[in-house]
Amino acid sequence: MTDQTADERLALTRRIMDLLTLWALPAQAIVDILDLPDTVKARQVGRFREAEPLPNDPRVNRRIAYLVRIEEALHTYFPRNPEQRNLWVRRGNRRFGRRAPIAVMVEDGESGMIAVLSHLDCTFAWDLTGSKSEYQMT
Repeated sequence: MTDQTADERLALTRRIMDLLTLWALPAQAIVDILDLPDTVKARQVGRFREAEPLPNDPRVNRRIAYLVRIEEALHTYFPRNPEQRNLWVRRGNRRFGRRAPIAVMVEDGESGMIAVLSHLDCTFAWDLTGSKSEYQMT
């Protein structure tokens, strides 16, 4: 994510902000889920919806990558029903002790994002076990 043009970074920022808006996250939860630097306050989150890209920070970039993969996995689970994707994220889930996946991601941080992604994407979970495939897809 560090080799992006300014336009690509802004497009990615808009994609992530649109996703988090669909999930009905308040500004402070957006700060938390993205692990934004301490210099970014909740009242400043709106600027990322408009014309400013998210900080190009390794922690933020890792969180963005998780969110992109979670979004893609949800599209696989519910290819024709965007409302169901958003409902799944907000509804309590047995896998997470009856907590909603969005709560797991916000409250547990990166480990929560990994748990949600692992649940949705078995290839991600498989790679976490150290059983990565020998071939690389490009």
